[in-house]
Amino acid sequence: MKIAIAGAAGRMGRMLLTEVNGTDGAEIAGGLERAGSPDIGTDLGSLIGLAPLGIAISDDPDVVFAAADVLIDFTVPAATVANAGHAARHGTAMVIGTTGMDADQQAAVDKAAEKVAIVQAGNMSLGVNLLVQITAQVAASLGIDWDVEVMEMHHRWKVDAPSGTALMLGKAAAEGRGQDHDAVAVGGRHGITGERQKGEIGYAAMRGGNVVGEHSVVFASDNERVVISHIANDRAIFAAGAVRAAMWCAGQKPGRHDMIDVLGMR
Repeated sequence: MKIAIAGAAGRMGRMLLTEVNGTDGAEIAGGLERAGSPDIGTDLGSLIGLAPLGIAISDDPDVVFAAADVLIDFTVPAATVANAGHAARHGTAMVIGTTGMDADQQAAVDKAAEKVAIVQAGNMSLGVNLLVQITAQVAASLGIDWDVEVMEMHHRWKVDAPSGTALMLGKAAAEGRGQDHDAVAVGGRHGITGERQKGEIGYAAMRGGNVVGEHSVVFASDNERVVISHIANDRAIFAAGAVRAAMWCAGQKPGRHDMIDVLGMR
């Protein structure tokens, strides 16, 4: 499986390259960076401390997509949307870990998925996706009378909130209770907010240090709480999940998939 990486020179890009290099049946096919990046022309092997591979970082999407079976993208929404368009034109599958997309950007990704297989998830780790499934089950069992709050913490450099993972969890709780998530979601509270309304799903986001990712879902009633959590200690778990998703794309028909599909948990 020939796998290319968008944002190849970044922290996550280098981790993905390392993961691809160490995965049986996978090979590094290319690396993409923004025009003007000082890393253009750098050999991808040398970038991650290996012998040169003879494949340089490029700012030409057509070159990178033409060489790859699948591209993994953990960049920013605007870049991901542009890459989805290139993927559709070249017939190249995509794995998308980018978060913070608005409705129009998501619609563009969905349009590309009409032509190629796209795996998209706010979090690629096995543990988090198990947590998502459990959250839906607990929410369905406890029902609307239990208050639901989703709490997350990430490193100081994260630019979107709540995190994509937090939204996955909140949407799972809403699905479990048969709710329209967007109608009941409440962001960070401030000032005189009034009483909490029945059925709300609240979010709290914290930022600081170099925290990879911590997420908890709190189910609260008058006399007890159920708290389920996931703590990520190393960003490598996301790279491993993304490469697993990329390998899964082989032979898949066009459509938008998630990690639950990849892991066979649906």
